[in-house]
Amino acid sequence: MGLAALWRRLFGLGSDPADDPLAGLPVERPWRDRWDYLPRRSAGADFTRRDYAEARARARDVARTTLGDPLWDELQRQGYLDLPSRRFPGVLYRLRVGRRIEVRCESGVRSPWRQPYLCINPTYPLPEEEFFAQLYLYVRDREEEIIRVAAPQPWDQNLGRTF
Repeated sequence: MGLAALWRRLFGLGSDPADDPLAGLPVERPWRDRWDYLPRRSAGADFTRRDYAEARARARDVARTTLGDPLWDELQRQGYLDLPSRRFPGVLYRLRVGRRIEVRCESGVRSPWRQPYLCINPTYPLPEEEFFAQLYLYVRDREEEIIRVAAPQPWDQNLGRTF
């Protein structure tokens, strides 16, 4: 490993394509880079209107396929999906495309968090509907990870790295 590659690895500045055996393949691995320099709700200056439109169309297909038609139709009809917590009886997670997770509790149930919203942003820019589908799967199947990484927030807001 060269000095430049070591420097990049130590300071998290991405990877050196020369060190990557998969670098020549047409596979994107955006999680290997840093995205903090981008403005909120952007995929970067080199993304055109057409790129955004194509990414959002693919994201819609991914989300619909991931959720299945009944859940997709429910999301389109009401604008959210509710998932009951498996860990906390009487707690419900309300998921909305491009927004923070809302924590709702049945009457008489105390929330596990002091704040009513949980903030989780993707590591790299993603279309809102694609991230929604990923978030749905995490809440449904890996709630402990949501509990571990979510930042409780007092208000609702758009997510930062979605577009």
